[in-house]
Amino acid sequence: MRAEGTVDEAVERAIELASSPSRVVLGIAGAPGAGKSTLARRVVAAVDERFGAGTAVQVPMDGFHLANAALDALGRHDRKGAIDTFDADGYVALVRRLVAAQEPVVWAPDFDRRVDEPVAGSITVPRDTRLVVSEGNYLLDDAAPWSALPELFTETWFCAVDDRVRVDRLVGRHMRHGRDHEAARSWAVEVDGVNAARVAATVTRASWTVRT
Repeated sequence: MRAEGTVDEAVERAIELASSPSRVVLGIAGAPGAGKSTLARRVVAAVDERFGAGTAVQVPMDGFHLANAALDALGRHDRKGAIDTFDADGYVALVRRLVAAQEPVVWAPDFDRRVDEPVAGSITVPRDTRLVVSEGNYLLDDAAPWSALPELFTETWFCAVDDRVRVDRLVGRHMRHGRDHEAARSWAVEVDGVNAARVAATVTRASWTVRT
């Protein structure tokens, strides 16, 4: 039966997972604005505080956004964040490498919201990293190649939050990155909203639901 817990309980679970001597890869899914990145940062900070700096590393799925030039060429820029605006095969391949933990170092991409672009080779994951936390919208999607992910992750968590709170967070985020209030709300409801509906249907595949 799928468990449901608070953020504090999730952090304690992450500390428990990180006490394992072998690599643990945790996937955190959820709709846009659900608090995935915030939870991931809190987990990494708590684990590092308990076991020492570098014990945990955050590797976001957003590093696999297609570049804006590629989205323009494909005619998908106006719905950036949809499932077909990511390099899904590249992300799944990275997760496999992170799970295997056979290389001295794995370099992962990050996403820079200041320029709205992915940045290759930004995050270093040494072989002795015990907990890797990766968060993103589509970690529990049943379409290939995303459907391979639940079996790769040690556990998958789903961030759940009231829709009004989630949309307000998104509006604030979009405004901080240059949109006026009307444009920010339109994107949060119309573009992010379509993606959120798809993500919501995947909650039953999660190990945990975390109320954020």
